[in-house]
Amino acid sequence: MAAYSFSFGNFLLRFAFALVVVFATYNPEGYSYFDWAIKPLLEDISDFSVLKALIGILLLVGWIVLVRATYLALGFFGTLLAIIFFGLLVWLIIDQLDLSTDSLRVISYVVGFVIAAVLSIGVSWSHLRRKLTGQVDTDDVETT
Repeated sequence: MAAYSFSFGNFLLRFAFALVVVFATYNPEGYSYFDWAIKPLLEDISDFSVLKALIGILLLVGWIVLVRATYLALGFFGTLLAIIFFGLLVWLIIDQLDLSTDSLRVISYVVGFVIAAVLSIGVSWSHLRRKLTGQVDTDDVETT
């Protein structure tokens, strides 16, 4: 069996998947599942459609895959530390660049980006740890 090499491109694919799931669920531009399916459904129950339900299930599967992999890889405290790290990093950038926090739109994008970053690191953590330390997860053991 050939050895698998995790690259920056592999991480970017995971990050892109997390960005799609997060921003397809909600974004401040109004082009999200929330604005397309949930908000109209709350106003009028007859707005239900099978297509909206199917897309919702696909998004839910994406969230479950990302959150479960992140939780299993990082654990509760690791996930909490990743959220704190990215939160402090955002705070530092806002403070150093003297950015305004008055815009809910900007804050929504920043929060979505942080969530996607935490999820993509969680999904990639096993590969990153293996590259950094040489430790192998029991799921990754190769048999010859």
